[in-house]
Amino acid sequence: MSVEYVDFETAKVRDGLRMIVVSGIPSPWGEAAKGIFQTKKLPFVAVRYNPGDHDAVAWSGGHKSAPVVVYNDEAPRWDWQSILLLAERLAPAPALLPADTADRALVFGLAHEICGEMGLGWCRRNSSVRSGLAGGPGFPEPIARYLAGKYGYREEEGALYDRRVVDILTLLSARLKAQREAGSKYYVGNSLTALDIYSATFMVLFGALPEEHCPMPPPLREGFSAVDDTTKAALDPILREHRQYIYETHLELPLSL
Repeated sequence: MSVEYVDFETAKVRDGLRMIVVSGIPSPWGEAAKGIFQTKKLPFVAVRYNPGDHDAVAWSGGHKSAPVVVYNDEAPRWDWQSILLLAERLAPAPALLPADTADRALVFGLAHEICGEMGLGWCRRNSSVRSGLAGGPGFPEPIARYLAGKYGYREEEGALYDRRVVDILTLLSARLKAQREAGSKYYVGNSLTALDIYSATFMVLFGALPEEHCPMPPPLREGFSAVDDTTKAALDPILREHRQYIYETHLELPLSL
């Protein structure tokens, strides 16, 4: 199910699922939402995010980022939990949250460590901002400065961002290794959950997919792929092996950006 892109004026008068997405780069939050909808075969249309379109920003509840999901006349949703729960409600099968309460809590807890504030995506982004502002590898300086102001980068927390990235990568790889020993290729149980989709899509922050699957401007590709030695040591091969398996088995390539 390829992504259908429409302009904002078209999207706002339609019913069903509509999603504002970042354009031209594989934003992991947006790619995860796309993957969840596609896995559940939920039709949706996408609008490329334009921060200068004040009508679109107002329609999305004043949220000046993406993704933002709007379903019919319900309130806009922009946090990963609300988007996931909406998808589960609209298409209960295939379920991406386990029926078992303990397993469900495990999926939510580890997903927060990937998607939430001070999670893997948040800290990796700020770590790349820190490097770019200092003239090192990471986002080019103009992009780093823009992201720093938008997402609350704090220089005094620089070491914390780096440490959290390493700690979370270590946690995730340990979980996958334990699951592999138990005979599973998934984070929880023996079937796909939302956690697998989040992990696969957020690994782009540590190395983009091949150009034929994810075309990107060279400076951005370099920024996504630049990692220091400590982070590189924490990037156990099992994390990329898992990403490859999830994309080849469950998600769609090439990405529709």
